[in-house]
Amino acid sequence: MNESIILIEEFNNNELNSQLRWFSPPKEWELDRQESKLIFQAEKGTDFWQKTHYDFQVDNGHFLFYEMRGDFRLTTKVKSKPVNLYDQAGLMVRLSSDTWLKTSVEYLNDSDSRLGAVVTNQGYSDWSCQKFSGKQDFLYYRITKKENTFYAESSLDGFSWNLMRMACLFEKKEIIQVGIYACSPQGEGYKPEFHFIKIETIDKDTEVFLK
Repeated sequence: MNESIILIEEFNNNELNSQLRWFSPPKEWELDRQESKLIFQAEKGTDFWQKTHYDFQVDNGHFLFYEMRGDFRLTTKVKSKPVNLYDQAGLMVRLSSDTWLKTSVEYLNDSDSRLGAVVTNQGYSDWSCQKFSGKQDFLYYRITKKENTFYAESSLDGFSWNLMRMACLFEKKEIIQVGIYACSPQGEGYKPEFHFIKIETIDKDTEVFLK
């Protein structure tokens, strides 16, 4: 396996890496250089969802992204600290408003939240999920793209990974937006903490753990 780091942002400088850009930037965000983390407040009414089940379309979540060509592995570490129904923070890859994938824990309550991934194709979202009753002190997420397949995984320690979703995004684009996101569809005061963004190139021998 041969991997090369394209970008690693550890949030320990005065400014964000100049190669990172905001989609729907939050009004309040800060870099905690001492603890190496990005903190921002997700605004009420933000979400990413298209049509399915709820029959509404929302495309205004906060998304900090890098533009990537080719295959890659995207990883982050999140302290979610949810306070409202459906608060969520994790990773996203995006081709357009009709085509994207996000992965996170979606908060319902302290004992019955949902860990999973939303895949949106042709303007319709689907949600694969599993119960998550653990603390959200720290969770790791990663998305790996190999050719036309995307693998969404989670981890409690950054070493042992759990595959949540294997999917295809139908729209074809040379450049994909990849990065971290957060939403708060129902309330105010949600301030997730991100500890790094890491993006690596991969080759055909890179493993995806099917556990």
